[in-house]
Amino acid sequence: MKVLYIDGDGPLGGASRSLFEVVRPLSSGQVEPHFVAVRGTALNFYRQIAKDIVTARGLSRFDNTRYSYYRGVRWLVLLREMLYLPVTVTALLTARRRWGNVDLIHINEFVFIVPGLIAKRIFGVPLVVHVRSLVRVDERSMRCRWFNTRLKRDAAAVIAIDQNVRTTLPADLNVDVINNSFTPRHLPSSDNKLLAKLDSLRPASLKVGFVGNLHVSKGILDLLEAAKRVREAGYDVEFVIIGGVTVRDKGITGWALAQTGLAQNVEADLVERIEQAGLSDIFHLMGPTIDIQRVYERINVIAFPSHFDSPGRPVFEAAFSSVPSIVAVESPFPDTLVHGETGLAIPGRNPQELAKAIMYVADHPEEVRRMGANAKALAERNFNPEVNAQKLLAVYKRVIQGNRSRS
Repeated sequence: MKVLYIDGDGPLGGASRSLFEVVRPLSSGQVEPHFVAVRGTALNFYRQIAKDIVTARGLSRFDNTRYSYYRGVRWLVLLREMLYLPVTVTALLTARRRWGNVDLIHINEFVFIVPGLIAKRIFGVPLVVHVRSLVRVDERSMRCRWFNTRLKRDAAAVIAIDQNVRTTLPADLNVDVINNSFTPRHLPSSDNKLLAKLDSLRPASLKVGFVGNLHVSKGILDLLEAAKRVREAGYDVEFVIIGGVTVRDKGITGWALAQTGLAQNVEADLVERIEQAGLSDIFHLMGPTIDIQRVYERINVIAFPSHFDSPGRPVFEAAFSSVPSIVAVESPFPDTLVHGETGLAIPGRNPQELAKAIMYVADHPEEVRRMGANAKALAERNFNPEVNAQKLLAVYKRVIQGNRSRS
C-alpha cells in the first residue's frame, strides 16, 4: 500500500511525532510511506520510515483552529499562504513525477487541507484528513461551512485524535477516533548534559515538568506566574522546562509579527521574567531534547497549561512513566484525562488555579502515586503504537476498498 503523507510542520512537534509513531509499525511491510514535508527537524524522524521524501520550503495552510483562526491582523498571515501556493504545487508535481501513482493521500493536520485537495486532484486518489487541533465551530462563518463541506465531499476518511477534537467536528460526519501514540524508550546515546542537570535537582523537591515549545499559547508564562505563587506559599517545588523555540523570526518578519501580536516565541522575555522574579534557582530552562523518556522518569507531575483547551502529547507520554498531569481543559473526556483519577483538570489561562493544583499534589504525595498508576493504565490502553497503527491500517483498507468499489 503506497501512501503519500503531507506534513507542513518543519520543526519536530507533537503532530509530526504522532505521525511518526503510528506509521513506524506499518512501514516494515504493510505501508510504503512517501512524504511531502517542509524542511526541518521532523525530517530526521521521517527519514527513518520513509521510502522517499520531497521537501519544500513551506506548504500553504488554511488555519481554522479554535485558537488561531484568521481574524483582525491575523488575516495578514494569508499573504504567506498565498506565497507558498506555487511552492506547494511544485512539490506535489515533483512527487507525482518521481513516484507515479499512490493508493491514497494522508494529510497530518486539517490545516493542510489545501495541499491535500491539490494532491487529490493531481494523483486522483482518496484523501484521508487527520484532525489534531480543536476546530473552530461557528455556523455563521463561511470558512467553517466551507471546511465542513470539504470534509464531507472530499475526504474519504476523517480521523480525530481524541473525543475533545471529535466534538468540534460536525455530528453527522463519519469520524474515526484514533488516539495518538508513544513508545517509551531510552535512546542509545543519552543527552548527558540534560541528565546532569536533572540529576542536580534537589532530591526532596517536587519536580513539575513542562514539555513543549516556549510559546505563549503553550501557557509557559502562566506556569511562571504559578511558580511565583508556589514559591511565596513556601513550597519546595522545582520546575523542569523542556523545550525551545521553533523558528526564530528575524528581520522585518520578526518585527511585523511582534507589532501585530502574532509572535509566539517568548524565550528571551521568559528568561528576563525569571530573573526579575528571582526564580532562577527553581525555574529551570533545560532546552529541547529527543531523549524525553529520561525526563519523564525524573519528574513527579507534568503541567500542561496550554491555551488550546485540550490535553496534548506530554500528558499521555508522561503517563507511561506513572506521572499524572495538571491540564488546562474545561471538559476532559475519559479517553485522555479523568479528573481526580489520572490527573487534575483546571481552567485555562489561570495561574492562580494552576498554582493551587501544584500545591495540592505537593501536599498529597499518595495522590500523585495513585493518579500516576491510573494514568499509566489509561496510556497503555489508549496510546499503544501497535494497536493504533492497526486501527489506522483498517481505515486505509476501508478507504481503498471503497474507492475500488466506486470505480
